Amino acid sequence: MIMVNGISKQLGRFQLKDITFDLPGGYICGLVGQNGAGKTTLLHLLLGLYKQDAGEFTIDGMDYDNDEKTIHDRIGTVLVEELFIPELTIKENADYFGKYYSKYSWEKMEDYLRKFKLMDDKNGRGGQQFGKLSRGQKLKCQFAFALSYDPEILILDEPTGNFDPDFREQFFEILKEFISDGTKTVILATHLTDDLDRLADYLIYLEDGKQVFAGDIESFHNEYRIVSGEKYKLKLLRKESLINIEEKKYGAKALVHHRKAYKYDPEVQVSVPTIEEFMYLYSKRDKTCSW
Repeated sequence: MIMVNGISKQLGRFQLKDITFDLPGGYICGLVGQNGAGKTTLLHLLLGLYKQDAGEFTIDGMDYDNDEKTIHDRIGTVLVEELFIPELTIKENADYFGKYYSKYSWEKMEDYLRKFKLMDDKNGRGGQQFGKLSRGQKLKCQFAFALSYDPEILILDEPTGNFDPDFREQFFEILKEFISDGTKTVILATHLTDDLDRLADYLIYLEDGKQVFAGDIESFHNEYRIVSGEKYKLKLLRKESLINIEEKKYGAKALVHHRKAYKYDPEVQVSVPTIEEFMYLYSKRDKTCSW
């Protein structure tokens, strides 16, 4: 569905460098990294808002130079930046922007607004002024709009932090339903990594504009381990596999490249890292490892 080969982009002092991945249909991709890692820059490139300095990518076999209108017609977006005009009502906004999408349907958007409790039979909210909504309500509206024109790809930039817990569950169910036929794709940038541990099929981790990992979640689980135990035991780990060790008062914890044939000391604990554990130990590797 999305094939990216060595794309780079310079923005002032920041550079997104040599990003490569192949994301198939039927996947939910988690895009993670610390603030300033390049997540939004990558999303803006995929949306055609930026032009890459190097490399190339295709979306469903098409590129922006030749098929910009068709690509935009197939992508639903919820970005940090607000799409809708504050002074217009929800329906006025939807109809205004909907004319740019061949499959836009106010009826479909209205159905989602009802599901999201932004509309009911007593007091329809299609006439509600968009600028008077809360941040969470605005994001729900934009998510409903993204779904209203039946896209093939959803690109979502940090929406979940402003959702209440009940709606987050509903949101994730909709994403799973969206990809269920195996032809559609979701890219979700989020700092709530617990959600990705149970939701994502694919993971892209960026740090300082560089790609650390990009692949399916099974490959991620096969690639890394957390090893916990006495400090002297962890010092015996192979240097070539060691990524970082964090020392504690009564022990230590290491992030390592895992190899199936490797035999760990029976006195240490070995586990598959969560995304949050991986991000923490990887990002601290030059600060916490003292040997």
